[in-house]
Amino acid sequence: MLDAQNRGALRQLVPAVLALVGTAASFALTAAPVRAAAGPFYSATLSRPVDGTQKLVQKGLLWKCEGAECSAPRDTSRPVIVCARLAQKVGPVARFATPQGELAADDLARCNEAAQG
Repeated sequence: MLDAQNRGALRQLVPAVLALVGTAASFALTAAPVRAAAGPFYSATLSRPVDGTQKLVQKGLLWKCEGAECSAPRDTSRPVIVCARLAQKVGPVARFATPQGELAADDLARCNEAAQG
């Protein structure tokens, strides 16, 4: 059984250990590299396929296109803007989607206006 002196030392030690563990855990979480979600964020189907497999960079975003299908990781811009940038590079887009869903018809039309300009 613990005597009074050992209990007092234990009471002082427990908060210090908890603080150390909390600090180490928070450091590990903030220092860990950010990992991209598995797979692409954007997917697009082009109206006119590209020849073979191509990698395109548009405003710092790397697109991988094979035939009529293109994909890219997440960007900070709104999906309709990302779509428009792709359309400027490869022409009209028939379908554009994120994990949240496909672009609405009016947004897809705005996207494709960029292909004409």
